[in-house]
Amino acid sequence: MKYLLAILLLVVPMMGMAQTQALQTGYAVYYGGLKDKETPLTAAHPTLPFGTWVEVKHQKTGKTIRVKINDRGPFGNKQRIIDLSIAAAKALGIISEGVAPVEIRVVSGN
Repeated sequence: MKYLLAILLLVVPMMGMAQTQALQTGYAVYYGGLKDKETPLTAAHPTLPFGTWVEVKHQKTGKTIRVKINDRGPFGNKQRIIDLSIAAAKALGIISEGVAPVEIRVVSGN
């Protein structure tokens, strides 16, 4: 029993760390995409698998949201790392800014 407890004490914290590793820092923008009713908290990323959930942290305000990757983009500007749906941009508070500095972390796979 004590060996099982020791293993759990070592493995569980490492599992949590692996699921929340920093992936990228850059800028988020928002795009129309599909209607908000269909995709309330979604985003586009150039390489992450569809269905991946990421935490997006606004670097100026510290506000965070979780979004599901369901599209590809942004394209043409390497500093822009994620396109947020309008609902996600509203939740993060970037509608008035249009573009915001963010950090994204993968919180789960698909």
